[in-house]
Amino acid sequence: MSSSSRPAQRLLWAQTALEDPNLQLHSASADASFRSYWRGESGGRTWIVMDAPPDKEDTGPWLAMAKRLTDAGLNAPAVRAVDAERGFVLMSDLGTRLFLPELGEGTVDTLYGQALDALLRMQTRLPSDDLPPYDEARLVAEMELMPTWFFERHLGFTPECEQWDVIESAFRALVNAAAAQTPVFVHRDYHSRNLLIGESGDPGILDFQDAVRGPMTYDLVSLLRDCYIEWPQARVEAWVEGYRQRAEAAGLRTGDAARFLRAFDLMGLQRHLKVLGIFCRLYYRDGKAGYLNDLPLVWKYTREVGRRHPETAELVALIEQAIGDRDIRLPSA
Repeated sequence: MSSSSRPAQRLLWAQTALEDPNLQLHSASADASFRSYWRGESGGRTWIVMDAPPDKEDTGPWLAMAKRLTDAGLNAPAVRAVDAERGFVLMSDLGTRLFLPELGEGTVDTLYGQALDALLRMQTRLPSDDLPPYDEARLVAEMELMPTWFFERHLGFTPECEQWDVIESAFRALVNAAAAQTPVFVHRDYHSRNLLIGESGDPGILDFQDAVRGPMTYDLVSLLRDCYIEWPQARVEAWVEGYRQRAEAAGLRTGDAARFLRAFDLMGLQRHLKVLGIFCRLYYRDGKAGYLNDLPLVWKYTREVGRRHPETAELVALIEQAIGDRDIRLPSA
């Protein structure tokens, strides 16, 4: 299938699946992968077509996770038709109201309350024993994106041997902290750009195909230290402790408040180090405009949290040295 014929084939497939030759599709969104999403109206309701080019994306994990979520009563898209060979999926439309643009002082407690309710259901109802483990190899490979893409490609900074010792020591501490947590179902991208406001108060959940079995604070920190919006530290800590108490009551082992908050902090550092690399890779390798503009908030989280913990303070100092006085939103030559 040539690239020029794909839009026509996508439309014809959707028209056939819905038995509606008049259906038209319009861009709904594109994510950080090669998938794209298209919206059309038929039979008095709207539908979404996911276009996942089979040479670049595998629809299998997405379909398996969608079923796992919907079977547990969570608000994920319901699948109407699939063409796995060509990479097309027709699904229900969860709407257009993403959390991010609607989050504010008057809405955040309600919306985050709904998101935390759904998260607790994911962590207590969804089986995860059969999922890939969020283990040392995966955690380290993710963090290594930071020196490769943020240090070397974006900042033009190549660490020396003793500086690599600092990096690897911090990575080891973060891996150990993650391994000590209770393992649960982990969505991996549970944040305001992947959650939709649901009519029933049950948030629509997107981009779940990379789910793994791993540390219970990972999705919590993705939501509460979101790479796209920031909340005061005291407020974040109150949400964290409220969630810890509910999780403990639901049968999850959390440890005491101080231990859980430390685990949350260090898990966030692992995630934000990874994201520093991912946002740069999305720009330089994939041509995804705009992600460099999100680097300052991710770096702010990394700096503020990393300084609080002796295991990571030296790494933060090294990153500060690498950045110097440059504006990290600006691309390198």
